[in-house]
Amino acid sequence: MNVKRAIEFTEKSFLVLIAFFTVVAMWQEVMLLLENRKVQLKDLLLMFIYAEVLGMLAAFYSSRRIPIAIPLFIAVTALSRLIILQGKDTDPSILLYESGAILLICVAAWVATQIRQDE
Repeated sequence: MNVKRAIEFTEKSFLVLIAFFTVVAMWQEVMLLLENRKVQLKDLLLMFIYAEVLGMLAAFYSSRRIPIAIPLFIAVTALSRLIILQGKDTDPSILLYESGAILLICVAAWVATQIRQDE
């Protein structure tokens, strides 16, 4: 077995493992929500991140590559969740930095999408 095939096998194995663990994490989150009988926005955003990770894995298996926009959308969702989880007593400058990071990631996603359309 050559090195390229070994690396590809390892990559595919880890992607399957990531998919499995993502489904397990989603299941645990659903069970926790049912136990608490309360759904909050932070919970929905976490579930959305899980769904985006699965979507990214599905995109990889269908096209053999990961579109750059998907990880960027996951990052935006994660930062949004972080902002929501912070208390109102947090330093406002942190909120500005996180919002700036979201804006920067969105601009990067837009640029990447425009470059992809031009190809």
